[in-house]
Amino acid sequence: MPAELRFSSSDSSRLASDPSVAASLATARWCARRGWPVHPLASGRKTPVANCPDCRSKPHSPAECPCLPSGRPCHGFHAATLDQRQITQWWGSQSNLGVGIACGPAGLVVIDIDAHSTQPPARNRILPGIPIGDHVDLTGLANGFHTLAVLAALRGQRSPAEDNTTLRVRTPSGGLHVWYRAADNHRWRCSSGSSQGAALAWQVDVRAHGGYIIAPGTTTRAGTYTPVDDVREPAALPTWLAQELERTGHLPAPSIPAPRPVPPRAQQAVLAAGGARDRTLSTLASILAPVEACGQVTEGAGFSDTLNRAAYTLGGLVAAGRLTDEEAERALTQAASDARPGQERRAAQIIRSGLSAGRQHPLHARRGPR
Repeated sequence: MPAELRFSSSDSSRLASDPSVAASLATARWCARRGWPVHPLASGRKTPVANCPDCRSKPHSPAECPCLPSGRPCHGFHAATLDQRQITQWWGSQSNLGVGIACGPAGLVVIDIDAHSTQPPARNRILPGIPIGDHVDLTGLANGFHTLAVLAALRGQRSPAEDNTTLRVRTPSGGLHVWYRAADNHRWRCSSGSSQGAALAWQVDVRAHGGYIIAPGTTTRAGTYTPVDDVREPAALPTWLAQELERTGHLPAPSIPAPRPVPPRAQQAVLAAGGARDRTLSTLASILAPVEACGQVTEGAGFSDTLNRAAYTLGGLVAAGRLTDEEAERALTQAASDARPGQERRAAQIIRSGLSAGRQHPLHARRGPR
């Protein structure tokens, strides 16, 4: 049981009743009780356990993997769980495994400050989006602690590295993980401080959706991830820092795909209805099938494009008098809601856009060969 975590008395009493509980299992349980889904890390390392031989030999997406429903920890943070029985199975049988936390499902944004001995990049990459003129003396600027401190000072704020109101974890390499809770259901995304794309500051990484963080108390070959001070809960992400993350591209702006022509196969399916009312209605199933299929994958799957194409197609049917506006919108709304519950507002925008564009191109049934 890692003493550095200083569990609450209720946590400690649970562990005392079972002295054989390994430190890694205790850490995993502690995290899960806080609503942070956990997954195993390879023994002594800070990377997830390897996929099973089948997953390695036949690459596939996590959504298609039979291992996850069966309780095998393939696909890294995609396997993360809050299920205490699953946690006991994983870490109870292999106490040498480390503990990773899937940041997105946990609602966490972790600022990962590095202290590597490397040369600073070009001035435009030290604080992306903030010009640093040649007249500014950068002597002594050596790591992420420095760049984050400069960014905070520019905004009149205290550096997250000095934020003693939130959980901070010292890393074996001398860096620091500063943990925050995401607010307002924002889906902040990960970045690397050396990336040419989204980046907050040089040698400052961001761990959020699409990534994981190593749990405090986890020990690797390099050392232990040790909590700083006595704070064990993440504070809410500071407003100024959220603004900086948004400025640097960590919160993709909602985008509505531009209306596009109906794919040939979809158009053929519609035209094959032959204009008959019952056949037109039956065609709805084939048009909406790709939208409904997106519901089999929790994220991605090109949902926006798929919904847009279906709306465009039904807009063409409406323009041809083969379907009413009300029927088309109701069918699309239901399919979108089933596939992506909680995204009704965005789906409604896509549906309106696609239907409007589709109405400009009526889909009349063909009469005989072309």
